[in-house]
Amino acid sequence: MTILAIGINHTTASVDIREKVAFQPEQLERALQSLVQQGQVRESVIVSTCNRTELYCHADSTELEPLLQWLATFHQLPIDDLRQYIYQHADEAAVGHLMSVAAGLDSLVLGEPQILGQVKEAFQSARAAGTVGTVFERLFQSAFSAAKTIRTETDVGQNAVSVAYTAVSLAKHIFDKLEDSEVLIVGAGDTAELTARHLKEQGVHKLNVANRTQARAAELTNIVGGKPWALSHLQELLPKADIVISSTASPVPVIGKGWVETAIRQRRHKPMLFIDLAVPRDIEEEVGELSDVYLYTVDDLQKIVSKNMQQRQEAAAEARDIIGRHVQQFKEWMASLNSVDLLRDYRTTQSAIADRQKERALVALAAGKDPVEVVNELTQRLTNTLMHKPTLAIQQAARQKDLGALAAYQKLFKDETDQ
Repeated sequence: MTILAIGINHTTASVDIREKVAFQPEQLERALQSLVQQGQVRESVIVSTCNRTELYCHADSTELEPLLQWLATFHQLPIDDLRQYIYQHADEAAVGHLMSVAAGLDSLVLGEPQILGQVKEAFQSARAAGTVGTVFERLFQSAFSAAKTIRTETDVGQNAVSVAYTAVSLAKHIFDKLEDSEVLIVGAGDTAELTARHLKEQGVHKLNVANRTQARAAELTNIVGGKPWALSHLQELLPKADIVISSTASPVPVIGKGWVETAIRQRRHKPMLFIDLAVPRDIEEEVGELSDVYLYTVDDLQKIVSKNMQQRQEAAAEARDIIGRHVQQFKEWMASLNSVDLLRDYRTTQSAIADRQKERALVALAAGKDPVEVVNELTQRLTNTLMHKPTLAIQQAARQKDLGALAAYQKLFKDETDQ
């Protein structure tokens, strides 16, 4: 038996391909049970997100083709169209891959935390579908443990690595209580939405969104809260704002030095933070010369992002060492599981032999045979029966010159005579 991980992700396939093999929540139970019922798979978990679809299988062999055929058939795709995007890992490599995925080391954004929750949801879905047994119960708990250790013992998930999140992190450093700050977002595009979502997560509730069209600003505030404004109200909104984050597509600055000077006077020189995420600039460069004003451009933030990404890369090396230890622990557990099965089968076999010989002895005693003779015969039969297979194994090892096996037999029998 082996552990397999096969799938596609953002590094091997484009979005349109990934969409074709994604599993919807309502499909999962049927898919998991179908995968197990096709014969080769004993246990299965399917992880399906926007960036990856992966099958984790406790299987009878390392053959990829039956799993690939199942995936293509389930999604009604030509198998040859799918084959070029698929990667495969087996046994230790599969275990290590799962742990890397759970820890965010295989994500589009290195160290992102959402994937751990997605893997946990996938595991719970497989549990509910009845496709998780002893091995996968231990495997996935080991993966969650590894991910938790990586989160607590390394910086792989620390330090912002997106410009939008870096902007919010910067604001947190300057304002002790971000939730008490009033924020003005200028623009309502994708960057503005992502920034607004991060602000909402940090507890910001005093939020104004100014955009060229107020209707688009309203679409954004419907998602993240706050009040929408047309860009024509920008000058009157500035004095109220502790933090201004701008990301329009304007070819010229929308916030000038004069407006900010006026705003600072009206605020009685209470500090303001300006974060300009636009290219070209939304905020005149001279604004940064004013007292009580902090101005950061997208280039400033990109430098922070690059530094943080480097720190995450360094932390990822530590994380892989942690994964190596957890993989080894799981490997040792699998080995112990095999030895438990071996010992159980061995004891069952030997007990059956002893019971048969005991029954023969009892029958002989009941027939009036001399007890000493019965005991001697019992001893002789047990000795011959118990020695038969070990004798054949030693002879075969000698013929094949299997020195490892002969050494193991020698150690076993020496240890027995020493007791």
